[in-house]
Amino acid sequence: MKHVFLVLLLLCAPPVFSVEPDEILDDPVLEQRARDISANVRCVVCQNEPIDSSNASIARDMRILIRERLVAGDSDAAVYSFLVDRYGTYVLFKPPFQGATIGLWIGPFVILALGSIGAYVAFRRHTVVPTKLSDQEEAKISDLLDDT
Repeated sequence: MKHVFLVLLLLCAPPVFSVEPDEILDDPVLEQRARDISANVRCVVCQNEPIDSSNASIARDMRILIRERLVAGDSDAAVYSFLVDRYGTYVLFKPPFQGATIGLWIGPFVILALGSIGAYVAFRRHTVVPTKLSDQEEAKISDLLDDT
């Protein structure tokens, strides 16, 4: 019974963010903007984790940098632009559609199309098409059936 209670308690726990208390801004609007931005920025060490929930020191530095830019009066777009200029488009979970990232956007559709064509060809080759027996073949089968 204790284990069930513990599991239920853990399931009800709010998500834990790695933002340290000394990083949190006094202005709740700016803090929310910083959280929204950092949730969409990839940690360059953890790769598939947003900096908002990463414990890596570079993620902390990036969170502080975002907050500094917001306090300085930068717009969200300016902060994203600054981060891309500094770290490259890799830091964005949703990179822009441009020449360098076209493979990321179109690649899955190309792979899906090639896979569909390959599956169609493979199934088409293995389809057995019934053919009509010649008169000789039908007579031979008839003789074999009569013998038994």
